Amino acid sequence: MRKKLVALAVLLLLAVAGGIAAWRYAHPPSVARDTLVLYGNVDIRQVSLAFNGSDRIIELNAQEGDRVQAGQVLGRLDSRALELRAAQTKAKIEAQQQVLALLEAGSRTEDIERAEAAVVSAQAETELARKQFERLQAIRQTAAPISQQDLDTAQTRQKVAQAQLESARKTRQLLIAGPRKEEIAQARAQLAGARAELASTDYQIQETTLKAPIDAVVRARLLEPGDMASPQRPAFTLAITVPKWVRAYVTEPDLGRIHPGMAARVTTDSQPDEALPGRVGYISSVAEFTPKTVQTEELRTSLVYEVRIQVEDAADRLRLGMPATVRLPLAQESAATHATATAP
Repeated sequence: MRKKLVALAVLLLLAVAGGIAAWRYAHPPSVARDTLVLYGNVDIRQVSLAFNGSDRIIELNAQEGDRVQAGQVLGRLDSRALELRAAQTKAKIEAQQQVLALLEAGSRTEDIERAEAAVVSAQAETELARKQFERLQAIRQTAAPISQQDLDTAQTRQKVAQAQLESARKTRQLLIAGPRKEEIAQARAQLAGARAELASTDYQIQETTLKAPIDAVVRARLLEPGDMASPQRPAFTLAITVPKWVRAYVTEPDLGRIHPGMAARVTTDSQPDEALPGRVGYISSVAEFTPKTVQTEELRTSLVYEVRIQVEDAADRLRLGMPATVRLPLAQESAATHATATAP
């Protein structure tokens, strides 16, 4: 009888222990329920930096691991051919400026006075030729021996003198009127084209200098001085370190428990007791690792969504690609949400 009681007591204790274990399994400690733990890696973001021109590299100023600042010169190309082209274009601009200034200034007073003198001279020649022709005609009417050839020559000379007089008058009119507005506009357009050509060459000269677009760390140096650069061949690979992100994944059941801007604590395996502050910056709207297009209720729980946590790492403890653990305090978020909901 006593053995039966002992056996019954043992069974009862086992049942109680099993019930407690089952309850604890179904209701984990408050720390586990109130903190969502995610695992991920420090995100790798990089820039493939290439020269914008195609020429030979004469200088590279950074090595792997160097920290560079935005605007810092990292390399240079040979720019002698471009500089010679710029000098040639500058000379063309100077010449075109003088042409435009000459057209805008119009005719000089001396040129107009010389044209006036040419008109007076042509008038005198015309008058002399007319009188000589009239004299020969008068002599021929008196039956004097004047050949027809001499008379034709005098008449032709009169016509030539008259034409020269008209030409001198037209020249004087052109000088007084000055250059046409179309000629001035053409000269201005040619000057503008030369200046645009110089600006293009100066821009190409500036592009022979390779500068860092952002504060970063040189991850790889892919070319060396003497290599031929081109926009298709990166010279450096830069790793962007500010801001730093941790890429992690959250399961579908926990997706509704987090939101952008939510506070987070980030730790690494090397320093598990020194957490870095952070915030949830991005939650993907597309699930990953989906086994089928149409999910059953059981398989929906295996869906994961990408989450990015922005980390404040002033001491530069995080390295790109290293594993990280993210803890999201859900209890604080729930309390804040409840306080907001109950506020008058």
